[in-house]
Amino acid sequence: MRKAMLITALLVCPAMAQASIVKSVLADAELRGAAIYRFIGFPLYEARLYTQDGAPLDWSEDFGLELEYRRNLTAYDLIEGTMRELRRTGAPLPVRDQLAQCFRDVQEGDRYAAVSDGPDRIAFWRNDQRVCTVAHPGIKEGFMRIFLGENSRSRSFTRALKGE
Repeated sequence: MRKAMLITALLVCPAMAQASIVKSVLADAELRGAAIYRFIGFPLYEARLYTQDGAPLDWSEDFGLELEYRRNLTAYDLIEGTMRELRRTGAPLPVRDQLAQCFRDVQEGDRYAAVSDGPDRIAFWRNDQRVCTVAHPGIKEGFMRIFLGENSRSRSFTRALKGE
């Protein structure tokens, strides 16, 4: 009976079937919150925030963010969108060339994970394969505030992602 319930849960919620790379690279990482980001009503990606022991977000601690894409996007779209959001949120960091080494085209179902390593480094994984590390003063807050900051594109998305 228990096995049948687990199989049913995995069929209904396929995201539960795959473990996040964040949990394997960040000590004691647990899911804090999740949300689907929509643009003009169309889902672009599902985001999941992992914090240490699933605790409330603490910017002084390392944490991870995973995006599972619901649409096909080009690397150009990802890079330009990130640069635009960095400027919009007040963190116009000169990291375009580093992001170009990290971001590839994504298809529906592809995942990118970003895990902070102190305030000045973020490691990126694409579909569980490490692709790069971006190092720049303040990159953690600059990049992660796109999704988790007070000035994000969607307050309800950010609140859900933070588990609030």
